[in-house]
Amino acid sequence: MKARTKDILLRYGKERQRNLLARPGVHDYVVVLDSLKPGFNIPKVFRSAEALGAREVHLIDIGPFDPAPAKGSFRKVPARFHDNFQGCWDALRAQGYDLFLLDPAGENPLPATALPGKSAFVFGHEEWGFSFDPANYPGLRRLAIPQYGQVQSLNVSIAASIVMYEYVRQHGSR
Repeated sequence: MKARTKDILLRYGKERQRNLLARPGVHDYVVVLDSLKPGFNIPKVFRSAEALGAREVHLIDIGPFDPAPAKGSFRKVPARFHDNFQGCWDALRAQGYDLFLLDPAGENPLPATALPGKSAFVFGHEEWGFSFDPANYPGLRRLAIPQYGQVQSLNVSIAASIVMYEYVRQHGSR
């Protein structure tokens, strides 16, 4: 095992233990990361989630990642780990959450959508999309972030930050 990989695994293990002491943020929304690559995006989402008061971040089928880019936020925002989307869906629905799938082709533009207090935002892998078939989950609403350039795609950590900000804008700071 390379020294860098070993260091990342040790750091991840230590930070995951510290995460057990994390407290929910001031807002009731959660972020769901579905099968993302364990690179820089995951810790960057934690950093934004901490800054914008997320209740927690759910990780589906995501292995160890380097928590260093989170700048300590991984120990402050509760992480919930799931083997598959069904388990995450069941847990969040049982808690009364409305789930929103972020999709560039989504029919509901983010700024025109009233976000419920208990909102969960699902972000998929940038290349492969989601690990599940959204058609199997009635009530899962598709949101789109309006874009005006030719690329029509945002980095997942940037998209997550925009959605979290919009939630806070609609529900006010606490």
